[in-house]
Amino acid sequence: MNIYSVLQIGDYHINHCEDFLITKKIGSDKILCAVMDGCSTAMESQFASALFGKILRKICIEKGYKELYETEKNSDPEEDLKTVLKELFKEITSAKNHLLLDEKELLTTLNILLYNTKKDEGIIICIGDGLVCINGKTTEFERDNKPDYLAYHLKENFEEFYFNQTQKIRFSKLEDVSIATDGISSFIPIKKTDHNEKINPTDYLLYDKSNVESEEMLSQKLKKLEHHYGMKPSDDLAIIRIIK
Repeated sequence: MNIYSVLQIGDYHINHCEDFLITKKIGSDKILCAVMDGCSTAMESQFASALFGKILRKICIEKGYKELYETEKNSDPEEDLKTVLKELFKEITSAKNHLLLDEKELLTTLNILLYNTKKDEGIIICIGDGLVCINGKTTEFERDNKPDYLAYHLKENFEEFYFNQTQKIRFSKLEDVSIATDGISSFIPIKKTDHNEKINPTDYLLYDKSNVESEEMLSQKLKKLEHHYGMKPSDDLAIIRIIK
């Protein structure tokens, strides 16, 4: 199983990439991947996406240590996802209170993929917007550019919040699965080319399997899109792709 990832600042952004990504193992049998997209109209949105990513990494490390002593536990992927989200909910609330953060400093979308390698089962949740590709089937979660950020719900009861999350997809028999921020749909022509070849950037990045032998497959594809096809994403872009 190969895991590829790439993070790129959008052509319309100057100072910061407001997207963030993380891939982290939980023990020996589980993998958590996440992509975040900070809200450009909020405050220092690169901070929000990075904060969520760092806290998710901490949760994965702690959960991995805990599972060393719970070897008999055979949890369901959604059960694991709910546990991770509940802890994230608590940690973000604590950080908000401890650092006296404004809600606008915590606005980021959140796409989490949690995969159990032993069971060959997984689940993806999209809080806000983003794009998911599972074994050839693409689902785009789009909320008319008005994402329902997790930070809007920190004062709510977590159980009620989780119950209301409908943007979840379970899957099994992983072959080729990707999660991406909405920058995947923002490619624009940036220069003229000396040929008439056409390409669909989304299909090229999420379906095409050329250069799978390279760990830098997605970075190489972005470079080819830019230098050969004259295209770059106008918005920040984060992609994680798993191929088995």
